Amino acid sequence: MEKTDQKYQTYVEILKEELVPAMGCTEPIAIAYAAARAREVLGALPDRVEIGVSGNIIKNVKSVVVPNTDGLHGIEAAAAAGIVGGKAEKQLEVIADVTPEQKAQMKEFLKKVPMQVEAVDNGLIFDIIVKLFHGTDSALVRIAQYHTNIVLVQKNEKTVYEAKKDGGTGCADNAEETGMTGKNLLNIKDILDFANTCDIEDVKPILDPQIQCNTAISEEGLLGNYGANIGSVLLKTYGSNIKNRAVAKAAAGSDARMSGCELPVVINSGSGNQGITVSVPVIEYAKELNVTKEKLYRALVLSNLIAIHEKTGIGRLSAYCGAVSAGCAAGCGIAYLYGEGYDAISHTLVNALAIVSGIICDGAKASCAAKIASSVEAGLLGYSMYKSGNEFKSGDGIVNNGVEATIRNVSQLGREGMRETDREIIKIMLAPQPEVKE
Repeated sequence: MEKTDQKYQTYVEILKEELVPAMGCTEPIAIAYAAARAREVLGALPDRVEIGVSGNIIKNVKSVVVPNTDGLHGIEAAAAAGIVGGKAEKQLEVIADVTPEQKAQMKEFLKKVPMQVEAVDNGLIFDIIVKLFHGTDSALVRIAQYHTNIVLVQKNEKTVYEAKKDGGTGCADNAEETGMTGKNLLNIKDILDFANTCDIEDVKPILDPQIQCNTAISEEGLLGNYGANIGSVLLKTYGSNIKNRAVAKAAAGSDARMSGCELPVVINSGSGNQGITVSVPVIEYAKELNVTKEKLYRALVLSNLIAIHEKTGIGRLSAYCGAVSAGCAAGCGIAYLYGEGYDAISHTLVNALAIVSGIICDGAKASCAAKIASSVEAGLLGYSMYKSGNEFKSGDGIVNNGVEATIRNVSQLGREGMRETDREIIKIMLAPQPEVKE
């Protein structure tokens, strides 16, 4: 692919936009970001807080630990972290520089300041509205569609900034993320062409942080006691061969991240778990195979763009587990490290999607690590099937004739077919827990 090709420039821009650092689960961090920006606009510490969030935000914030809060979790904790210790200019690293004094202040803030949280349905799956009050003054910040997309800022009910819905960074349509590079040019054949021919200097500054950050948090996950310790359990139970190391290290990164580890992650498709899943297994296999750094970069270009391609038709948040897309894409990246081409990569992806596309997303929490393990396993099995001359054929369930048609089917499943599933998941998660009598 030539550098002057529109697709080339588009693919570079997509990588720049999607592979960015974030500390902690990105949904609570988006709340913290909105709250920090609202605090700036208000110009004072609020004495009352109102928060409105869509159901999928509730789902992904309810159970996860917010980093730099001494173990606090939930919507209120995320907002308090942003208000007390946030730096809005750092966006998804908004609470990366919190001090010990600010951690103590957060807890006091949560005790003393009334905070009202309600579910809102404005027709958007991703919607966060934070309104702060100080005496007679107020400030409102709304984020919609994706994690850093501020679409409305108000001070004392007067609009300071409002994104245009017919351009700019508006929020008129869930299906189109205005303000970001369009992804309609993504397809497996051209992604492979780009991975094979791109100038490494165009992608190296994007991929080096992913290699460094995501490797570091995966190693921390194995060293510490995080979540259900899925990564450690896998190594202890099944040994340290390359296949199990790749699966375990990806899971361990999620173990740490879901439990509030304060190391940053380079995300993919708005998710740190997906960023870990799509990169760490490929990095681990690259070490084992002793390939060149250039080969690793190209494999990561491939795996990252395939994961983004898969997720584009599904959406940022849904009942479809995003780790599935990332784990299947990681299998493609590993196939590439072995020198495979279009046929192997396409069959690997189709096989893997046929295996694990039924995994649901029931929010961010410890079990994400186990879902990551299953998804990476599926990616590796999909490749092994191809190598042994086996495949799932068109007509086998959601598998269609060709990789792009199968991706479209999965997109339809995740975006349309699982809408009611998503509503039921949220209903279950928000229902009062019955008392268990011993």
